[in-house]
Amino acid sequence: MATIKLDLSGLKCPLPALKTRKALKAVPSGDFLEVICTDPLSVIDIPNLIRETGDKVEIVERGEQRIVFLIEKTADLTHAVRP
Repeated sequence: MATIKLDLSGLKCPLPALKTRKALKAVPSGDFLEVICTDPLSVIDIPNLIRETGDKVEIVERGEQRIVFLIEKTADLTHAVRP
């Protein structure tokens, strides 16, 4: 299992969620994406995004200056077959 780091410091909503979604596409199942944000709205946006993707998210740090999310890629929906 590997952890890929994504520093989105200084970006404002909706960019952290959009860039996280894009980065998750390249993360293999079982690996982790660590996302560093400074936008307070990311506390709402990132977990909502992860609910849509079916992966797991945990806030590992939440301070005045930054929020750090650890996202576990649990599902590879990029190759899902549609009926």
